[in-house]
Amino acid sequence: MLNYRHLHYFWVVTKEGGFARAAERMDMAVQTISAQVRELEKALGHQLLKPSGRGVALTEAGQAAFARAEEIFQLGQGIPDEVREAGSGKVARLAVGLSDGISKLAAHALLEPVLSTPNLRLVCHEGEFEQLLSELALHHLDLVLAGQAAPRNPNLRLTSERLVDSPVEWYGPARLVGKTKRDRFPQSLNDLPVLLPTGHSALRPTLDHWFESQGLRPRIVGEFEDSALLAVFAARGLGVFPVSRLGADDVGLMRGLRLLGSSEGVKEEIHAIRSRRGQHHPLVMQVVAAARL
Repeated sequence: MLNYRHLHYFWVVTKEGGFARAAERMDMAVQTISAQVRELEKALGHQLLKPSGRGVALTEAGQAAFARAEEIFQLGQGIPDEVREAGSGKVARLAVGLSDGISKLAAHALLEPVLSTPNLRLVCHEGEFEQLLSELALHHLDLVLAGQAAPRNPNLRLTSERLVDSPVEWYGPARLVGKTKRDRFPQSLNDLPVLLPTGHSALRPTLDHWFESQGLRPRIVGEFEDSALLAVFAARGLGVFPVSRLGADDVGLMRGLRLLGSSEGVKEEIHAIRSRRGQHHPLVMQVVAAARL
């Protein structure tokens, strides 16, 4: 079994750039720290550090070990606060993963029912779909919101439910969205600067297919992974953009944005993915129940 004390010494030596500075930081003898790092290298079967000037540098094997050590000890630094909060019984913690490409405006709308929970500690992580599923399976997350269902994999022990099947609407700044443009929608998209989600979004291929079916060739002036950022640039006059009706309530808070039209037949899906152990998390249950209404 890995000796985490040895790993910690290696991590500190790497962070400090040498054994001498690590020894000074830890108030220990250089020889002691050096011996512990050698024990780690022996256990792992690879050299992790090599001389570099007056200090040390990572080997390729050392880079892999340091990347994991960085994750482990950064997580470890948060344990005292989390234990103290959990022990007090006052903190309601909810860790949510947001898959790349889903509308953050819609995600905010889905989470809104729990945002007034007393002593809520909401932790949101954004990342690739597969990475978030792994974090969920390891119980580092309570819920993942994604543009697709979880794959059938009995080893992951995950369940998913479609929460959103929301029509997609187009908004833009008042100076671009006049009566003529609204009356001519969707053909008016050929005459307007258009902002779109990037290819990371599950919505983007659907929109591209819709453009083709409508005979549209929009002038794309910007692509954004974050729908909230996309809305901000639209509000500043850069162009018109699509957003699910669920997220449109947040768009309404941005002064100057007006409804241009609705993409007939185009919808955004968002799925709630949970681990079996996490199905009974009260805040997750509240989010799912509110979305079903």
